[in-house]
Amino acid sequence: MNKTCVINRNLLLVTAFIFIFSGCSSMKKNMMVDTAKFMGKYGKKVTNKYPDPKQMIQAMPAMIVQSDMFIEMSPNDPELLLSASELNAGYAMLIKDTDKKRSSKYYKKAKEYALRILKSNYGFKHAFNKSDEKYAKALLNFEKEDVPALFALLTSTLGWITTSASDNSYALLDVPKVEALMERILTLDDTYKFGGAHAVIGTYNAARAVMIGGNPKKAKLHFDKAFMISERKFLLWHVYYAQYYAFRIQDRELFVSTLNEVISAPDNLLPEQNLVNEIAKFKALALLKTVDDQF
Repeated sequence: MNKTCVINRNLLLVTAFIFIFSGCSSMKKNMMVDTAKFMGKYGKKVTNKYPDPKQMIQAMPAMIVQSDMFIEMSPNDPELLLSASELNAGYAMLIKDTDKKRSSKYYKKAKEYALRILKSNYGFKHAFNKSDEKYAKALLNFEKEDVPALFALLTSTLGWITTSASDNSYALLDVPKVEALMERILTLDDTYKFGGAHAVIGTYNAARAVMIGGNPKKAKLHFDKAFMISERKFLLWHVYYAQYYAFRIQDRELFVSTLNEVISAPDNLLPEQNLVNEIAKFKALALLKTVDDQF
């Protein structure tokens, strides 16, 4: 065998080895990503059923780091991004009352993950930094199957605005985007997340003073719709109803009775959303202690 043949044979062996090694590496990576999705799916169910918010607050930072590791392996996977967005926003909500600055960072991160999903839509990607009118028009490209990502973007953006606007006035520039998102989700699927779009619109209209666009009557209509869709079992909507609507109309009796309804609700009222209902009870107890300051 001449020298050229030996070189060619060796090159073929090296190439084959690289191909096999790369294939195995890629296969392992894909397997890990698939495992991450599997874990995320069932982990979400376990988390949502969990009865102890305090323990979950301690556990969630490690869960967030793990989700970030998986996204590093597959940066544009919509399932991983949605799970990570919801996880970061959920943690941000839990720490919002005690650490506003950290909460703002997690809301911002959740917002960026949700945007990464939605920017795979060409029309939306190129309208995002354009005028508010073009942004609203671009949302028409989305359909019902896009609602989870749209809702993740809506809640994380609202959370980011409320936790960062006092230090960053530019956050308020996203308000028209929030309004457009609310209307699009309402059109596509107003039952998602137990009437979540209605609860968000109700909160939004109750939280703002009438002089800057708030509308208590509109808030009441949407809260009532959220209660109907959720069969009054998703207790976080009741907390927002008391915190924002009852406060806005200065109805002390409604404030107290609504919070007491949350506190006295039976355990496992909504088993698949037990954690958020326990969080609602925790928040209701804290709000009830402030009644003399609120009215």
